[in-house]
Amino acid sequence: MRLFQLALVVLLAYLQYLLWFGHNGIEDYTRLSKAVTNHESTNQQLTKRNKLLEADIQDLKLDLEGVEERARLELGMIKPDEVFYRVLPNKQNESN
Repeated sequence: MRLFQLALVVLLAYLQYLLWFGHNGIEDYTRLSKAVTNHESTNQQLTKRNKLLEADIQDLKLDLEGVEERARLELGMIKPDEVFYRVLPNKQNESN
């Protein structure tokens, strides 16, 4: 009878070890949960970026004003017979 009880205690200890430290145990579960959380936040950021890019693409496809705005901001282009003024900051304001 004593041997049977010892065998059950050893089996219980082994199962507890597997539960906490074994493959697919609690340690793996917590590590994978953190990884999934990190991937979900990354996916949310990328989804937001993709939606912005998609809206930008639709704007450029449908509206020439969007193309004109990009040309002005990114390329510095101006229309014919248009005067471009560049306002520079005052040097006294920069030193403060």
